[in-house]
Amino acid sequence: MRVTGTGHASMRIDTAAGSILCDPWVNPAYFASWFPFPDNSLLDWDTLGQVDYLYVSHLHRDHFDAKHLRDFVSKDATVLLPEFPTSEMEDELRALGFTKFLRAPNEQVVELDGGLKIMIQALTSPTDGPIGDSSLWVEYDGVRLLNQNDARPTDLTVFAELGHVHAHLLQFSGAIWYPMVYELPQAAKTAFGKQKRERQFDRTWRYIDDLKADHVFPIAGPPCFLDDALWQFNDIHGDEGNIFPDQSVFLSEYAKVGGTNGIVLLPGSVAEVTTSGATTTHPQPVEEFFADKTAHLEEMRERKRGVIEAEKASWRHPEIDVLAGMKSRIEPLLDESIYLAKGVGGPVRFDLVGYDGQSVESIVVDFPGKQVRPYADEKVRYRFRTERALIEHLLHIGEVDWVNSLFLSCRFSAARIGQYNEFVYAFFKCLSTERLQYAEGWYDEHERSVDAEDVTLGDWVVQRRCPHLKADLTRFGIVDGDQLTCQLHGWKFDLPSGRCLTSVGHKIRATRVDAEASAPAGGPVN
Repeated sequence: MRVTGTGHASMRIDTAAGSILCDPWVNPAYFASWFPFPDNSLLDWDTLGQVDYLYVSHLHRDHFDAKHLRDFVSKDATVLLPEFPTSEMEDELRALGFTKFLRAPNEQVVELDGGLKIMIQALTSPTDGPIGDSSLWVEYDGVRLLNQNDARPTDLTVFAELGHVHAHLLQFSGAIWYPMVYELPQAAKTAFGKQKRERQFDRTWRYIDDLKADHVFPIAGPPCFLDDALWQFNDIHGDEGNIFPDQSVFLSEYAKVGGTNGIVLLPGSVAEVTTSGATTTHPQPVEEFFADKTAHLEEMRERKRGVIEAEKASWRHPEIDVLAGMKSRIEPLLDESIYLAKGVGGPVRFDLVGYDGQSVESIVVDFPGKQVRPYADEKVRYRFRTERALIEHLLHIGEVDWVNSLFLSCRFSAARIGQYNEFVYAFFKCLSTERLQYAEGWYDEHERSVDAEDVTLGDWVVQRRCPHLKADLTRFGIVDGDQLTCQLHGWKFDLPSGRCLTSVGHKIRATRVDAEASAPAGGPVN
C-alpha cells in the first residue's frame, strides 16, 4: 500500500485494486485565515486527482475544499460516503459534479473491486465536526490503514477487531480558536493554551496506545496563518501556550513518551507500507524543512498576500441590513429550538465593528426571549466582537454554520462570564431547519438516556460514560483527588457534587468507594 502525503489531512492511497484520495485541501479556508502547511499548492494535482475513489471525512473546509474538488478531482471517482444524519455532504458533492456514490453502512466492512476493503465509522453528535465526522479504515493484501484524521471516537475497538493496523494517521495539533481569541490577560491565555496543548498530546497518546499500529503518521494540522493580523498564531514565537505545534514537535513529544514509530509526511512524501515495515521517501529532508519553518512561512506569506487581499475585498455587502438579516435567519430557528435555547439560557451579544474600524453596532440573540434585537445594556454571559463585513458575508452566502466559518477563522474576540457553554456553539452550527431539528432530536435522546453502568476509578464509583459525549471513562477518565478529567475532550468534573467544571449542565453520577461499600444492599448511588 502506497501512501502519498498531499498536505494537512490529505493523502492519496494507492493499491493494485484502486486508489483513494482523502480530504484534498489547497485553497485558504475560514475567511482566508487557514492555509495548509507545508504548502501543497505546487503539487501535480492534475495527476493526483485522477483516482478511483474519493473520501471526504467531513464538511470542515480544511477537509472539504469545494473549489479544488470541482477543478482537480475526477468526476469518474466513486465517493465513499459516510453515513451522516443529513444529506448535506452528498448534496454539496453532487453540486460539484460528482455522480457516483457508495453509501458506506456505518462500521461495516465493504469489499470494493479487486479485493480492496474499506470501513467508515461516522460520528454523529452535533459537536462532531459540522454535524458529523468520520474515520476511514482500508485493507488490501493484508495491509491495514486507519485514517482517523480529526475524528474523536470514544474508542478504536471497532478497528482493532478487524486485525492489526500497520499505518495509523491521526490529528495531534490544535484546530480551534480557544484560548487565543478570548479577552484575557496574556498570562492566562498562555496558561490555558499550555493546558490545551498538553491535553491534545495526551489524547493522541491514548489513541496511539489503543490501536498499537506499526507506524504512526501525524496529520490534520496544524494550519498556518499568513494574514498579518493572524501571524502570531503560528508556532514560531517560542510561546509554550501555542496550540498549533507542528509535526516536528510531535516527533519530539512522542519520543518523550517512548514513541519511536512516527513518520512525517510532507506534501509529496511517499510511504510504501507493508506488513513488515514502511519505507518513506521525501521531497526534502524533514528535519531540514522544519528547521527553516519561519523562512518557509514568510515566503508563503508574500506569495499568498494577493489571495488574502482578494478574499477580503469580497466580504463587504453594505446593501445588507445585518439586524434584519439576522432576525430573518435566526428567529425562526429560535422558535423551533427547545434544548439548545434552554442550554444557552440567556442573551448572546455580537459587537459588529464598522468599515471605519471605530463604530460598533451591538446585536443580541435573545435565546429566552426567542428574538434578535438591538442590545439593551443588559448583562450577557457570551459576547463576540468581529467585523460587520464578516457577518454581512455570512448572510450574503446563506452560511448555515457560523462556527465552522466565522469562529474557526479566529477573526473575532470573545468574552464570557462563567463556564464554557457548548450549546452556544452548537446552535450557531445549526442555522438551518435540517441541522437544528437533528441537533434537537439528538439532545432530546441524549438527555433522556440513562447510563446505569458504574465503574470504579481510584477512590470513586462513577457512571461509566462521560455525561458530555459518552466517552468510556475506563479508557479516558483520570481521577486526581476529588476531580475527574475525561481526556477525550478535557472536560472536568467535581466528584463530591457531580458538578461539571468545564461547562454548564452535564452532571456526573459519583460516590466514594467507602460510601458505596457501606450502603445497604440495593441502595441508590447518588
